[in-house]
Amino acid sequence: MPRSIIDATEDKLHFAGHETFPLRYGWLKKAYDAVDAEQKAGLVPGSIFNDDKSIAVFGVGRNMVLSMKHWAIATGVLSSQDVKGERNARISTGPVGDLLFGHALDPYLEHPGSLWLLHWTLASKPGRATAWHWAFNEFHEPSFDRELLRRRLTQRCEKLAESGRLGSGRAVSGSTIKRDVECLIRTYFAGSKGSRRAPEDSIECPLAELGLVQAAGLGDLYRFRRGPKASLPDEVFLFAVLEFWESFYPGRRSFSVEFLTFERGSPGQVFLLDEDGVAGRLARLESLSGEKLRWDESSGMRQLYMHEPEGLSRWDVLRQMYQHDMRAIAA
Repeated sequence: MPRSIIDATEDKLHFAGHETFPLRYGWLKKAYDAVDAEQKAGLVPGSIFNDDKSIAVFGVGRNMVLSMKHWAIATGVLSSQDVKGERNARISTGPVGDLLFGHALDPYLEHPGSLWLLHWTLASKPGRATAWHWAFNEFHEPSFDRELLRRRLTQRCEKLAESGRLGSGRAVSGSTIKRDVECLIRTYFAGSKGSRRAPEDSIECPLAELGLVQAAGLGDLYRFRRGPKASLPDEVFLFAVLEFWESFYPGRRSFSVEFLTFERGSPGQVFLLDEDGVAGRLARLESLSGEKLRWDESSGMRQLYMHEPEGLSRWDVLRQMYQHDMRAIAA
């Protein structure tokens, strides 16, 4: 059985934090720009989120300000670091934010790869959005409604509490789990049934464009859409393979198609790809990586070999993708 990253990692697990609001267009850039301006002015980065003037600066209510901060950290647009002896975590601009907004490679999230990158950073590791990681990596029902999703997540949280993974004497409340379930569905499904909020709230979530969650018949029933993802760039897939390798298996020199399809936290799980979809993309990585990764299916094993991965920067892969595509558009 694939190992659970939730159990294996020492990272702090987080539930809620989104204030029931799914990610919206424009929020990530606003949050990044505000923190970047504080850094350049010599102010304490992230202090804007605790300031009364944040409502006027961002043009949203107090709960939405907190939600903006949550999503920016969860997607790597901002970085948050807990420091012993300090009450509040230190906030700074994050690597995803620097790429998209700091270098202005895709400030308005117009490139399809940007949404896939945000989804990857959100769901590949448990951290800030534990329920999102759990849903894409450990929840494998063919179809589900909110109640089934809530029950399964409740059972998982109870086991985490029993093992002490949530901290001494700590448990996740039923209301918190219910809010996470509601927000998770609205993140990926536009116009979700049963929502008390206005339809435009769900439409505003950019990740709904990925089509990862679909309606499954009548009523409040959904399914994850597993299979080919035409809008997923090979460069983002390569980025995910490299980060998966660096984060969890840096000592391995090869990966099978099955491992990169079914292992928790793998590109196959997070992007909901099937084996054929993963194999097809792995076959193209040798050329894309400049032969630093090598693909071999001659023995029938279908293996990706990490030939010289240390010389391959996953961030350079993304920068080159944006720069190439921008030149193609300009031409």
